[in-house]
Amino acid sequence: MNGIGAIATLAGRLAGCAVGCGRPGRPERSLARDEAVSRLGAVAGARGWGLDVLRDVAGPDADLLFPGGSAELVEAWCDLGDRIMIDAARGLDEPRLGRRVRAVILLRLGVIAPDRDAVRRALAVLLAPGHAGLLARVMGRTVDAIWEAAGDHATGMTRQTKRMSLGTIYGQVLLFWLARGDDSEAVADFLDRRLAGVVRLGRAKQALLARLRPGRTQAA
Repeated sequence: MNGIGAIATLAGRLAGCAVGCGRPGRPERSLARDEAVSRLGAVAGARGWGLDVLRDVAGPDADLLFPGGSAELVEAWCDLGDRIMIDAARGLDEPRLGRRVRAVILLRLGVIAPDRDAVRRALAVLLAPGHAGLLARVMGRTVDAIWEAAGDHATGMTRQTKRMSLGTIYGQVLLFWLARGDDSEAVADFLDRRLAGVVRLGRAKQALLARLRPGRTQAA
């Protein structure tokens, strides 16, 4: 599957993954693991996510940090990107939640911006047969991290609905970013259109619920 095809599949799955995985636990974290996946991420676009590449760039015993192989490498790299995004978002000074979400998504793309081919190869691992659970954990964790970085702490059904909406948006924007990531203005405009669509849908839903509310007087 090529990179764009993989992302198209991901965009269709992402909303369901974000909701269906519950609250995914975090992978093992350590400074040594972070340094190893950072070094591998810098060359993965050209060389892939193999343990042989990891040993070459991070030391002959680096593979011992990742007994789960390439799948564990990609999961650790994505988790590191989520944490970098959260740290970068701490200085956001925007009172509106929607604008904070926008800024955080752009920050998340900025974390992976240096090498889109590394992202394509990582997604090929996530979408491989037998990795449905891995895909759900990674994407669910990223969606949760975006909401955390934006300062939203909704619970219950509200949280689930928000996760589904954001999962869909993030998948679509990631697809567009892979195709047009060299044009940051176009990516931002595409994100704005997706967010505006969610706002319009929310308003339409509220209007419909208001019309259906029991006791509402019908117009003559």
